[in-house]
Amino acid sequence: MSSDTTTPSVPQPAGGESAGRKPRVAVVFGGRSSEHAISVVTAGAVLAAIDRTKYDVLPIGITTDGRWALTDDAPERMAITDRRLPSVADLAESAEGSVLLPVEPASREVLYSEPGNVPKVLGDVDVVFPVLHGPYGEDGTLQGLLELSGVPYVGSGVLASAVGMDKEYMKRVFLSFGLPVGPYEVIRAREWDRDPAAARKKIVDFAADHGWPVFVKPARAGSSMGISKVDSLDGLDDAVAEARRHDPKIIVESLLRGREIECGVLEFEDGPRASVPAEIPPVTAHDFYDFEAKYIDSAAGIVPAPLTAEQTARVQELAVRAFDAVSCEGLVRADFFLGEDGEFVINEINTLPGFTPISMYPRMWQESGVSYPELVDRLIQAALRRSTGLR
Repeated sequence: MSSDTTTPSVPQPAGGESAGRKPRVAVVFGGRSSEHAISVVTAGAVLAAIDRTKYDVLPIGITTDGRWALTDDAPERMAITDRRLPSVADLAESAEGSVLLPVEPASREVLYSEPGNVPKVLGDVDVVFPVLHGPYGEDGTLQGLLELSGVPYVGSGVLASAVGMDKEYMKRVFLSFGLPVGPYEVIRAREWDRDPAAARKKIVDFAADHGWPVFVKPARAGSSMGISKVDSLDGLDDAVAEARRHDPKIIVESLLRGREIECGVLEFEDGPRASVPAEIPPVTAHDFYDFEAKYIDSAAGIVPAPLTAEQTARVQELAVRAFDAVSCEGLVRADFFLGEDGEFVINEINTLPGFTPISMYPRMWQESGVSYPELVDRLIQAALRRSTGLR
């Protein structure tokens, strides 16, 4: 990372999109959540896949303390190497410079500011490709900023992003639309802070009704961060503490016995379509499909999942229904359990699913006939067609 105060050199697009220049894509990544490193990995894959003959690209990283930094366009430096997770701080052109988005819809001009220097114009941005996972990026906050700025962006809007991040309200929406949901209980921050004994009893009663083990999760986190499988009362307090380290609100879910099935949804010109599904087989080296299994040890899913034609059609139907129920746009990965009774139960959706080279969402679409570069291009084109504001 450079520590000098020289303003980074940034290619300047000539004129507006109407003047014949290529659309300019700002890839925004990193962020303040515990999924910072995975967001950087995702950004590396997206940057490597964007067709540079078709688009100009502006990489913008958000540091863990919230600074928007101009970063190197260096996908090769954004991978997990020797179990070391990358960060925006390692990629930033300057230790102090900040990127400033427009604050009014009349302008899409991005500025670069450093202490003691006059802000420099970096040019217009036509679309933002946000690849931030978790709070302060995937939860509707960034989407709200882009709506205020009038800059189109890839993926779901404010409401769908917020609902898709909050596992409690996601499940409430699913239930209201008649989608099958497994048993769960929610412990809000004030419940645990005010009376931890009563909150603990609420979880124990839930386990008595539905059986141990239970999964204790942050209500608004992803990438399996902060999740614990709890087999008895003995491990409960530690599991709650770990979940609350990521989110003061937690959700407790019963163990759903069966096969873990995922399905991707992608918005085409004529509406959302489902990919071939995938199956996450039991991971022998891990207690469940946790962060280490997903990203460090690269536990592989089976694509396509070995399902009957009827089962495939059913899970695809449910995935699209979930997409529509939450009013999603662009892309979604829907996660299910296929129970021993042959019925599917939806566990959750991800409005910005893992997008690394080993992630299930791109792999499912690859097997459905949409390559990774084509997937990236379709998402950018869909965002360029869509306006901001009420729609």
